[in-house]
Amino acid sequence: MFRRQLLVVIVVTLSLFSSVFGQGPTPKTKTSKATKPTAEAEAEAAQRRTVAISLVTSLADEARTFKDLTRRARVQARAADVLWDSDPDRGRELFRRAWDAASTADDEAQKARVDEAKRASNEGNSNMFRSPPDLRGEVLRLAAKRDKTLGEEFLKALDEATAKEREEADSARRNDLSQQLGASRRLQLARRLLQDGDVARAMEFAAPALNFVSIDSIFFLSELREKNADLADKAFGALLASTANDPSSDANTVSGLSSYVLTPFLYVTFMTDGGANQSRSRGPTPAPDIAPAIRSSFLRVSAQILMQPSPAPEQDQTTSGRLGKYLVIKRLLPVYEQYDPDLAAGLRTQMTALTSYVPNEFQQGPNRALTVGIQPESAEGDLLERMQDRLDHAGKTDERDAIYADYAVALTGKGDPRAKDLIDKIENAVMRKSVKAYTDFQLTEAAVRKKDITEITRLARTGELTSIQKVWAFTSAAQLAGTNERSRASDLLEEALTESRRISGSDPDRVRALTAVATGLAQIDLVRGWETLAEVIKAANSVEGFTGEDSTITAQLHTPQMIMLSNSNAPDFDLLAVFRLLSKVDLLRSVQVAKGFTGEAPRAVATLAIARSVLEKREQVAAGVNNHIRR
Repeated sequence: MFRRQLLVVIVVTLSLFSSVFGQGPTPKTKTSKATKPTAEAEAEAAQRRTVAISLVTSLADEARTFKDLTRRARVQARAADVLWDSDPDRGRELFRRAWDAASTADDEAQKARVDEAKRASNEGNSNMFRSPPDLRGEVLRLAAKRDKTLGEEFLKALDEATAKEREEADSARRNDLSQQLGASRRLQLARRLLQDGDVARAMEFAAPALNFVSIDSIFFLSELREKNADLADKAFGALLASTANDPSSDANTVSGLSSYVLTPFLYVTFMTDGGANQSRSRGPTPAPDIAPAIRSSFLRVSAQILMQPSPAPEQDQTTSGRLGKYLVIKRLLPVYEQYDPDLAAGLRTQMTALTSYVPNEFQQGPNRALTVGIQPESAEGDLLERMQDRLDHAGKTDERDAIYADYAVALTGKGDPRAKDLIDKIENAVMRKSVKAYTDFQLTEAAVRKKDITEITRLARTGELTSIQKVWAFTSAAQLAGTNERSRASDLLEEALTESRRISGSDPDRVRALTAVATGLAQIDLVRGWETLAEVIKAANSVEGFTGEDSTITAQLHTPQMIMLSNSNAPDFDLLAVFRLLSKVDLLRSVQVAKGFTGEAPRAVATLAIARSVLEKREQVAAGVNNHIRR
């Protein structure tokens, strides 16, 4: 049905502007930047918008019949987002349809997950299960970006659904748990809006949930500070005031507050048995340049909380307990000694009072949780010295191999060449190869961040990388070379294409790799770009379940002592990128190519990408843009 609708759109519109899209490249013309768009250019832009709107409208109608509720919800929500500027009423209707589909899909996914967990429990299987996608959250994010009222309506419905799901929870804690979950969801939505650049709307959604210290509230404020420091500091000041007056505030509340002031995007808490939880949403980030007045307020409020008398052990309901409180004070004491020695003296007295409840190993033994983010690595002792200390107490070969692996990864992350020597000391050949593969990917990520084309290329050719990782490396290097080094970029993309074809035809990675190559070629060689896109279509139609929107590249390392996972963003692996590029060159050809996908998901992704490329910037005076691309 959808294919027939697309065909009708093409046939109807082809006669309107075949002279524009059906012919070859237009001759080069010299046009002054100050020249106003001609009537012909404006007519062409209007015709392109008509085609784009027709495409999305047809796709949205077709999505109502999709059997896959996840796809139905996503396509309708994204169609609503694309159509919003041209038809907000239609967009609002599609958002509501998407919400209904997402609600049903989320409910079914949750029930399936519960049933699977029960089945596994009955069979004695303790495997962890992957959480289903939060489709309502996806719809909510798009709707809130377009219409705050609609976003609040969906958020309220989501909170009510959450409360209903918790009807079987302990009645004494039910309201508190529901409130916290609702606040977390609100802040996660606000943070996504912030990442989209919509600071004002992000604050509108976040404000009601910024009166409670949590990972979500603190990380939101840290990210807000990067966009608007004054606004973030003001919100943090209000949070400090509410925390000071909250009788439930404890040592972990203080530790959470310290994340904003001292360790952005690193959130450390301590358990009653002395264990520590570290949550990090990005790599090491320097402490912000906080105004002295705000730092002083943080230190006073934190000391007020930490200096409160501890209840009797049997009555202690704090999240940290006495041991955790001792560790929080010990972690923050160097900061107090630097900025407020008077408060530091009081906290030392409090630590002494708690010592009788603290086992000796927590008083004397090394504990990285006490220094991570607070003190520089150099102040924690040399990594190799600590490694040797662990090796001296290790017994079996497997234990020693795991220690070498741990420190090889750590040194690689610091750019230390001694990592290679540690990898060579791993006796287990399988583990040695796994560690080499993981660290080579670390090095490739670092080279991409540094824009070092030569090093990226070397690792792609000689490193222990998988084929999809090599393609990512080659295409990233080609992207960096760009049109300034067209010949070099072309050679790199040819290497990426060769590597792509080594991947099995039934593997989704083959399609993703070819898509990245097609995206690169579309920017320097249109003929080869279209040819490779045809290969993408063929490969996609051979892979069951291919969606066309997996934009990550990953590496994993498992040892007896750790599990490491590294993700990098790879937007060129998505169909979105290549179709947005090529549709600006030849709209109708892109539409016809998108029809070649037999799967609903990739066809929908391609169609929405085409429409978005036309509608999102009002074509920027279509003729001028297209002539520039064609040249």
